[in-house]
Order: sequence, then C-alpha cells, then structure tokens
Amino acid sequence: MEKYNREEYEKNFTKPIIKYGKLTNLIAVPLCFIPSLAVWFIYGVIPPLNDILTGWGLIASIYLIYAIIEPISYYPLVGLPGTYMVCLSGNIGNVRVPCSAIAQESVGTIPGTKKAELVSTLGIAGSIVTNIIVVTIAAIGGAWLMKLFPPIVLEALEYVTPAIFGAMFGMNAIKNLKYSSVATFVAFICFMFFNIPPYILIPGLIFITVVYAFADHSYKKKKGENHGN
Repeated sequence: MEKYNREEYEKNFTKPIIKYGKLTNLIAVPLCFIPSLAVWFIYGVIPPLNDILTGWGLIASIYLIYAIIEPISYYPLVGLPGTYMVCLSGNIGNVRVPCSAIAQESVGTIPGTKKAELVSTLGIAGSIVTNIIVVTIAAIGGAWLMKLFPPIVLEALEYVTPAIFGAMFGMNAIKNLKYSSVATFVAFICFMFFNIPPYILIPGLIFITVVYAFADHSYKKKKGENHGN
C-alpha cells in the first residue's frame, strides 16, 4: 500500500511539479527583461554595453554564489515543489523558508517526508498569495506610509531578518541539541578567529553539521549492532 501511494504521489504530484516548475521558471527568465526592453523601445534609452556588463558583473559578484548555495541549503526544508516556487517568487530566506518551517511545525510533520513536502508547499503558496497582496498595497501606499514612521521604527526594521533566522534556528535547534550545539560551536570559532565571508560560512556550517549527523548516526548504529551481538 505504501509503495502504491508513493508511486501515485510521484505520478500525480512530483512529475507535474517538475514539468510546470521548469516551464514557469524558464518563462520567467525572458520576462525579467521586459522593463528594460520597454524603456529601450518606448523611450529610446539604452546604456552603453560596457555599463551593462559592469552592472551585471557587480550583481553577479554579490548574488551568483547565492544562486548556487540557496537551492542546496533550503531544499531539505522546502522540498522539490517549494524549490521551484521560492526560486520564482524570491524572498527565500526572510519569507518563504520561515513560512515553510512554521507550517511544518504547526502540523507536526517529520522533515524530509512527503507529508512535510505537501505542508511546505501549502505554506509557501499561502505566503506568495499574501505577499502579492501586501506588496500591491505597499507599492501603492508604502512610500507614503514609511514617511510616517519615526526613525526608531525604521531602524528596528533592519533587525527583522536576523530575528526571523534566530527564531527559526531556535525552533529547530531544540529538536536536536547535539547537532545544533555543533553548528553553534563551529560558527562561534569561525566568527572569533577567522574572517570567513557569509556565502562560504553558511553552506560550510550546513555541510559540517550534515557530515557530523551522518557520522553520529553511523556510530550509534554500529554501537547498537555490537551490543546486539
């Protein structure tokens, strides 16, 4: 029965997700150029090729590495459908991943399971719909509203993303204090004694923790087999 359900899941959910996920993400690539093309063809404004390449190089130097590490880092939490969705919608770390984590935590699913993948998909989809509504409202009246906030509120908004990631880490760390302690200790050593860029430190911590978890699991398994014998 379980095998049948898994086959049905792959056939009716996973394969269509891959098909339409690839299609929508590929369509989004040329659509990104519409504003620039509109300015070019309507207003006749186009920067020199050297300026275009310079701007592209500056952006690539900052964000290209994230295009590699973010799908790898977030895939275990958001799942396959979520990966397509977050890469298309953006706001991955500060909106999509927290919504996925909170949805799974609320339902009580086990990370990495098909049920968790479904719950994650629904959580991310809800965040995208909500985000569209909020962004539309913010685009209309956000600039005017920001002028009404006192400086202390604007300064506090800069700490929203660190606060979200801190809450996510605490929520997941309590599930396994041993693994979270290893990640925290390694991060502390790196911050205190090494000047490692975040785009190297973050995936490094992830892989170190994963390797430690595999090693710890293998050790416990061998130890259990030895006791059994």
